[in-house]
Amino acid sequence: MSEAKAEILRRVRASLVDSPVAPVATRAYRTESEKSAQEVREMLVDRLVDYKANVYEETVETVAERIEKLLGKSSRYVIPKGLDLAWLPEDSAARRHLVDSGNGQKAGSLTDRELDAVDAVVTSSTVSCAETGTIFLNASDSEGRRAITLVPDHHICVVPADTIVELIPESLHRVNEERPITMISGPSATSDIELQRVEGVHGPRTLDVIILDR
Repeated sequence: MSEAKAEILRRVRASLVDSPVAPVATRAYRTESEKSAQEVREMLVDRLVDYKANVYEETVETVAERIEKLLGKSSRYVIPKGLDLAWLPEDSAARRHLVDSGNGQKAGSLTDRELDAVDAVVTSSTVSCAETGTIFLNASDSEGRRAITLVPDHHICVVPADTIVELIPESLHRVNEERPITMISGPSATSDIELQRVEGVHGPRTLDVIILDR
């Protein structure tokens, strides 16, 4: 252990020696939406478009056609093992999907190099917060492990309409805190000290969101 770390821990322990009681947090913020489902949906679309995501609204009957258009005629793309195959277009000689098992330590999962070579990833999502324009992935079988949504440069994310909520507290109520949580608010982007925007540094440069009525 470094001297600096030991000093930090010593000070933390010293500050807790009298077992102080933590103050009760004031939670005066809203925890439940009063807006209609349509208002909440329109708010999410507005936020996502503002974050430079592409947004489409589809039904169970049309979602495969939309994904086919987004993938293009030629592509290799990855999906998590639990994704609904009815959402996908049929494979062809030039377009096919690869299934990731969801465990990077076991057979059946793609390596980082293999993920870097695919053209896109298609996943579902757990919940989406309209107020912040944030999509939550919770490592379920239909969303996969975090790596498959960070390495490919194009993410097609299906957002079931009945999983859209307005507020962060409503979103957190629907996620499993014991599993990895990935929060997405538009394509990956960052800015340097001169505010020059650079996209794709920490994740996909293209984010296509399909709001699915089912």
